[in-house]
Amino acid sequence: MASQHARRFRSRIGAGAAGGFYPAPRRYDLFLCGSCPRSLRIAITLDLLGLRGSVATTILGSPAASSDGYAALRRAYETTGYHYDGPLTAPALRDRWSGRIVSNHTPDILRDLAGPLAGEDGGEAAPLRPPHLIADIEALRTVLDRDVTPDAQPSARQAALRVLDRRLARRPYALGEELTAADVDLWVALVHLDDPAGLLGAAPRLDAYVRRLGEHPAFRRAV
Repeated sequence: MASQHARRFRSRIGAGAAGGFYPAPRRYDLFLCGSCPRSLRIAITLDLLGLRGSVATTILGSPAASSDGYAALRRAYETTGYHYDGPLTAPALRDRWSGRIVSNHTPDILRDLAGPLAGEDGGEAAPLRPPHLIADIEALRTVLDRDVTPDAQPSARQAALRVLDRRLARRPYALGEELTAADVDLWVALVHLDDPAGLLGAAPRLDAYVRRLGEHPAFRRAV
């Protein structure tokens, strides 16, 4: 669903200059693509934050979505951009009240889910982006985008996997004792590698980490 020619919409949920849309239960919904790593990150995050009941999702490409999902996504893009004739990209967060796309930029969507929208269902939201770890979360994301992808240079990828494997010798999660957004990023990056089982053969802690998080309900349901 992604394209280098796609128009980027980057409004934010929240008050002030960075916002434009205020948080409200069931005001927003998401269009996700079943085969997309970015969509998988969002789907897991929704579940971890307890937002499944207040932020609906349409999985594009699934039999249930069929042509209706794409038609709804097209209407949202056309409502947002005058005479929009570009590609229909997902993930996309839509404001159901106005019919407009709030954002199709995954990092902003994830930040808004974990910030203004977190905990709308009344439960305690998982602290996926604790303030003291935000810089570390972003730094790990940079490493993953550069070195832990199917297109990365094999030597750089293996070096990154060795470093990440050593980290897990001292702690159960990517950044310490608690599950954070860094774990969502890392797990999705690892499972989307070509032949992840083979690549992780020399990284036993990472292999065990992938299997362990794969049993977590939020990760299992998203897949």
